[in-house]
Amino acid sequence: MKTRKLGKQGFSISEIGLGCWQFGGDFGEMQEETAISIMETAVNNGVNFFDTANVYGAGRSEELIGRFLKECASPVVVATKFGRGDGVYPDNYSENILLQSIEASLKRLGTDTIDLLQLHCIPTEVLRQGDVFDWLRRAKQNGLIKHFGASVETVEEGLICIEQDGLLSLQVIFNIFRQKMVNELLPQAKTRGVGIIARLPLASGLLSGKFTRDTTFVKTDHRNFNRDGASFNVGETFAGLPFEKGIELIDLIKGILPHDLSMAQLALRWILDHDAVSTVIPGASSSSQVKTNTDSSELERIAEVLHKNLRNLYDEQIHIHIRGPY
Repeated sequence: MKTRKLGKQGFSISEIGLGCWQFGGDFGEMQEETAISIMETAVNNGVNFFDTANVYGAGRSEELIGRFLKECASPVVVATKFGRGDGVYPDNYSENILLQSIEASLKRLGTDTIDLLQLHCIPTEVLRQGDVFDWLRRAKQNGLIKHFGASVETVEEGLICIEQDGLLSLQVIFNIFRQKMVNELLPQAKTRGVGIIARLPLASGLLSGKFTRDTTFVKTDHRNFNRDGASFNVGETFAGLPFEKGIELIDLIKGILPHDLSMAQLALRWILDHDAVSTVIPGASSSSQVKTNTDSSELERIAEVLHKNLRNLYDEQIHIHIRGPY
C-alpha cells in the first residue's frame, strides 16, 4: 500500500482508506463480526486511515472502531465528524455542544484525543460566519483533537473552508460522476497544503459495475430511502444521479473500460491519478471488497486518452443529470 501526506502538516496515510458509514447500518444491518473482519482485512492490507462520524448508527460506527482498535497492534489514524445530529443541525451550533460531541466521540473510540475532527456538511452560512473554526482551534489547543478539517457538499463551501488557518483537510464527493472539483477546488487546496479526502468514490456502489436496473435495496439502506434526497442531500446517494440514469452511464463507461481493470479499480485509480488527493475512502460490506479496493493502490496510472474520454463523457452526458448541491 502506498502512502500520501494528508495536508501539509498532517499524517502519512494509506492511499486507500476505509469509509465506515456502513458500520452504522445505513446500508442495511451489519453484524459486529463482519465489521471487525472488514477492519482486520483493511489493516492487514496496509490501510491505516478510517473515516467515520458520530451520527453513523447513532455512534455505533465509532463504537465498533473503538473495540477493534483496543485489539489492533497497528497504528490507525481515525477521522470522525461533528455537525449533524446531536440537536445541532441546522442552526443550533455552539462551542459547548461541540465539546460535548467531542467527549462522546472520545468515549466511543476509547482514546484521549481525536486524530482528525471534521465538520460534517454543516450549512454554508455557518461556515461563512467562521465561529465554528475558532472553537475547533481551541479544541486543538486544549489537546482534545490533533487536527481539524471539513466535509463539504459544494465547491463554494470548500473554497470558504480553505481560507481558514489550521484547516488540515477537506472531504469531498469526488468520483468519475462528480468531476467539478478538478477545475478549481483541487488546485487551490493543493496550493494551500490542504489534503483532499475523496468520499463516495464508487458512487454508492454504482461504479462497482455490479448493479442492474433490477437491483433492489433493503428499506434501511439509504440507496432505497434517499435515492431522491428524502432524508439528506441527494448527492450522498449515487452521487446525485437518478439510479436508472446511473445504470445507463455505467454501460457507456464499460464500453471504454480496459480489459485488465474492473469497474471498481478504474473508479479508484481514476481518483488516485489526481495528485491533490491524499486518500480515497471506499466503504466495504465484505473483506473481499476491501482487498479489491486496496489493490488499486498498486495499479499503474490510467492512460491519458482514457482520462480524456472520461472527462468528455462527464462534460457531454453526465453532469447535466447530477442533482443536489454541487
